Amino acid sequence: MRGMLSAVWPALAAAALFGASTPLVKLLVGELPALLLAGLLYLGSGLGLAAIRLLRDRGWKTGGLESGEWRWLAGAIVFGGVLGPVLLVYGLTRTDAGAASLMLNLEAVFTAVLAWVIFKENAGRRIVLGMLLIVAGGAALAWPAAGSGAADRTGLLAVAAACLCWAIDNNLTRRVSGADALFVAGTKGLAAGAVNTGLALSLGASWPAWGTTGAAMAVGLAGYGLSLVLFVRALRDLGAARSGAYFSTAPFIGAAIAILLLGEPAPASFWLAAALMGVGVWLHLSERHEHVHTHEPLAHAHSHVHDIHHRHEHDFEWDGSEPHTHPHRHAALTHKHPHFPDIHHRHGH
Repeated sequence: MRGMLSAVWPALAAAALFGASTPLVKLLVGELPALLLAGLLYLGSGLGLAAIRLLRDRGWKTGGLESGEWRWLAGAIVFGGVLGPVLLVYGLTRTDAGAASLMLNLEAVFTAVLAWVIFKENAGRRIVLGMLLIVAGGAALAWPAAGSGAADRTGLLAVAAACLCWAIDNNLTRRVSGADALFVAGTKGLAAGAVNTGLALSLGASWPAWGTTGAAMAVGLAGYGLSLVLFVRALRDLGAARSGAYFSTAPFIGAAIAILLLGEPAPASFWLAAALMGVGVWLHLSERHEHVHTHEPLAHAHSHVHDIHHRHEHDFEWDGSEPHTHPHRHAALTHKHPHFPDIHHRHGH
């Protein structure tokens, strides 16, 4: 159970940070054009994570990406950091926020479908049912607002396309999740923030007051930056489908924070969402996937402890501290134990 919780908590913490940032983003929506706000949120994420990384490493160090992995990160930036926000902003101009919120639940569905069909992640009936219940909880939470205002088909299609872009982003980021999570998240934030901020300014947006800029970038660092660092860790340990399902609890967490801290009322839809998501998360937490499997020889670098998959020697002086990061090799190994589709268990079934 301890191993399960250590793998799951980064996904739920990522959802909590993102959900908690939503009410703060709503406060900024009226002060900034949507595209400029999206750019500043990502820019705050990228600059803040770069500063944290420089302080942590006491200088610049490589991010741990292999030469063939850069294309996955570039694709994640294009789909998740650039196309997704632009499509969402366009969609919000053609439909109301309630309908858009309901459509955003498609991200978890698309993420899971791509993970299972294209990237061959394993998922049993318990995981599929759990994911559907979590998504249903998000739909129940958004449904009361979906009937207000007008919904344009083009706008809804744009929001759905944004969800597909973020689902592609999630699955591509999974391919680089063994690298330094601060580097992956910071690079995505800097690239996406620069593109979206530049696009907003080129379309006529004016640079806001520094207080507003600082507030947007601070919210971006917490809700988009640190949240993404934790989500990358979850992708490393759980795979894309399971991480996406846990992250889908973010709207519920945001609503719970608004009820507890802002004194907002708790409608019946909130309690229905709580029940559906609670059962869905329990189904995921109680999963036990175990079978005989073979690890092919592999050489890579990532943060690790010396568990059953890391029984290697060191060619350098090691002080015994764990976790630590260095290039290491895995010999071929056949064994049986409970596992997730993490970076060491991306095998067929």
